[in-house]
Amino acid sequence: MSSVEEFRTEIRGWLKTHLSGSFAALRGRGGPGREHEAFAERLTWERHLAAHGWTCVGWPKEYGGRGASVAEQIAFHEEYALADAPARVNHIGEQLLGPTLVDHGTEEQKARFLPPIRAVEELWCQGYSEPGAGSDLAAVRTRATLTGGSWVIDGQKIWTSLAHEAQWCFVLARTEPGSTRHTGLSYLLVPLDQPGVEIRPIVQLTGTSEFNEVFFDGAVTDAAHVVGAPGDGWRIAMATLGYERGVSTLGQQVGFRRELDALVALARRNGAAADPDIRDRLTRAWAGLEALRAGALRGTDPSAAKLYWSHWHRDLGELALEVCGPAATLAAGAPYELDDWQRLFLFSRADTVYAGSSEIQRNIIAERVLGLPKEPRP
Repeated sequence: MSSVEEFRTEIRGWLKTHLSGSFAALRGRGGPGREHEAFAERLTWERHLAAHGWTCVGWPKEYGGRGASVAEQIAFHEEYALADAPARVNHIGEQLLGPTLVDHGTEEQKARFLPPIRAVEELWCQGYSEPGAGSDLAAVRTRATLTGGSWVIDGQKIWTSLAHEAQWCFVLARTEPGSTRHTGLSYLLVPLDQPGVEIRPIVQLTGTSEFNEVFFDGAVTDAAHVVGAPGDGWRIAMATLGYERGVSTLGQQVGFRRELDALVALARRNGAAADPDIRDRLTRAWAGLEALRAGALRGTDPSAAKLYWSHWHRDLGELALEVCGPAATLAAGAPYELDDWQRLFLFSRADTVYAGSSEIQRNIIAERVLGLPKEPRP
């Protein structure tokens, strides 16, 4: 048996044993549009994972990880999803900030921040997007000034996932007065529980709130809490975005498969599959998901992968409502209770916007992959 097969067998057996008792009720809980579900219980579950060495499996062993190979990480994420284990609450710290610090942080930063991430003792959020600087991230206007031994931060971030649950935020801020675009930015690690930080949840189409506005008004962080050199924030921020679209997306695809299988079963039960158009679109959805998996295993360009999966999932949401028929336009209960298909449709409208809009992904592919001329900029 290969090491990857042994690894897969180990995590599968562990999940079968431990996703039981009080944890069994967490199966299938959480995820996009449903992050409010059993959050405290999912946090307890994730700390249970950490206690048994199943967080940060891809991190180097010297930083508390397992040093798992890419193939082993794929096996972990697939088995986790196949077990219908609850959505992770520490994704941003484990999958985004952690690898960033491993590759670009100082030894002091690694010693301070990596252990609490691995143990799920501190949760993180991402402070990138702003009003007017979402898809065009280089237009960031939040500013930070080094005063004495601290950075003093003023500005606003928006669409900040799970900021209301996080203790820390990694913030892209402009630290060189008069700088523009990609220059003069710094990547700061900022505590959220302090005067000068206000977090306002944003109510989504689903009626839930996992995105937030975050306001900084004289908030402070230690001068040493800058990753990379001051002014080098764009390079560090782009490195983080590269980790965001890593092997964990294969677990996401297992969830997509489960949604598609359930939709096919529904279409067969309610007779929608008798419609040639519906049947054709379900077949295309299946073929699209197979292509998505093949591309992920081959190492498709991250921007192309984001563009493809977001449109595939958005289209699945639209197809789901057509399979459900006219009843899909009615809330399941008062005042605004949604079923799974309605929630899928509504939240998947955001798939092509968050984590890099489709328009920006197409520009990146055109300019950086195909070598086409850049768009004129004002």
